[in-house]
Amino acid sequence: QVQLVESGGGLVQAGGSLRLSCAASGRTFSSYTMGWFRQAPGKEREFVGGISWSGGSTYYEDSVKGRFTISRDNAKNMVYLQMNSLKPEDTAVYYCAATSNHGPYYSGSYYYDYWGQGTQVTVSS
Repeated sequence: QVQLVESGGGLVQAGGSLRLSCAASGRTFSSYTMGWFRQAPGKEREFVGGISWSGGSTYYEDSVKGRFTISRDNAKNMVYLQMNSLKPEDTAVYYCAATSNHGPYYSGSYYYDYWGQGTQVTVSS
């Protein structure tokens, strides 16, 4: 069992930065591949990026590539999403998720076993 809690969301101007954190409970956190998703009002939840269990591999959707960075600290049971050069279209509720599958990343939400409650990110123009 893994519990996930996101934090770090807020209101930021376009071009600004935010760092989201995802705190995980459970001894086996380091064995989970992690993903970040987001859901904007009226839209489906979409994959943002993922990181392998070791942190050695990361993957990003084209819309955030070069602007967002995912990292993890298995010793602290933490995953991070550093978001730079934010745009109004990045406005959404952001979720972290954990999957017990051991591939480098999974873009489909159905692969994930555990989800956080989400944190709101609002980017003003």
